Amino acid sequence: MKTLILAALLCALLAQTSAQASYFDCLDVWRPSKNRCFIYVPKAMSWADAQKNCLLQNGWLASVRDAKEYAAIQKVITDAKGTGLTWLGGHDITQEGKWIWIDETPFKYTNWAPVEPDNYQGNEDCLHIFTEGRWFWNDLDCKNPLPSVCVRNY
Repeated sequence: MKTLILAALLCALLAQTSAQASYFDCLDVWRPSKNRCFIYVPKAMSWADAQKNCLLQNGWLASVRDAKEYAAIQKVITDAKGTGLTWLGGHDITQEGKWIWIDETPFKYTNWAPVEPDNYQGNEDCLHIFTEGRWFWNDLDCKNPLPSVCVRNY
């Protein structure tokens, strides 16, 4: 009986340690916010290549659930001395005008610049952040090379 109890306690301790390890791994390079971690990737890449890079890091191009999370993403960018031109995971590649997040998070919160998204010249299907006095979203040709923000759950 003592062996069984000891084994159960050991399993519980290992489970708790694993959960904490994920959080602390997030703190190494990634920045935590609401059970998710964010990282700024300064290398300029197309939207598709940025997404592939995020997948290699067990993440996705960042989705934004609410204003607080959007503020966390802005802080990740500014703390890294990043540019305001940065890919996020939003796109309307599959259906023009129907914006979705690449990680399938519901597309509820938005922060589009006035008159955006405009699909300028019929070729803007990917979402990026830009700053012009304040942080806005814009649609852009997915082939443009920009830095990016990745997200993963912990």
